[in-house]
Amino acid sequence: MKKTVLGLMVVGLLAGCSTEQAKTNTAQDNTVRQAAKAAEPAPAPAPAVAVDPLNDPNNILSQRSVYFDFDKSIVHDEYMPMLKAHAGYLTSHGSAHIQIQGNTDERGSAEYNLGLGQRRADAVAKSLELMNVSSSQISTISFGKSKPRAVGHNETAWAQNRRADIVYQSE
Repeated sequence: MKKTVLGLMVVGLLAGCSTEQAKTNTAQDNTVRQAAKAAEPAPAPAPAVAVDPLNDPNNILSQRSVYFDFDKSIVHDEYMPMLKAHAGYLTSHGSAHIQIQGNTDERGSAEYNLGLGQRRADAVAKSLELMNVSSSQISTISFGKSKPRAVGHNETAWAQNRRADIVYQSE
């Protein structure tokens, strides 16, 4: 009986040692794996996709219309941040060209509206030139009342049509 108890104790000790040894080996293996993983080069970041700021809806350069009061061609201060952004783009891209298209609402004669549309386009051009944009990068045209943005015979539609649009020309 002593031999049996002694045998069981020895087996228990050996089993305990092998469990401890297995735990130690597992911990060492994990440490080695972590060190190897840390030594691996990090995956290269995804290449940045170049987004054209002129076509990015989150960029101020996507805003291209200046709206005017009835029968006026004065550029309001609220449009200056947008115009400054376009001026910055144009001055840093010397080969870029824009056409400023003046528009009016339907009220008034065709001749009068062509003149008013031209004054609006010229007012936007002058603002950009005062921000150091070369006049050679700008052309102006008046469409008068011939290209309405909104259809309707009310102030809501007319307000959308009293504008000058900045249109970038293909290079």
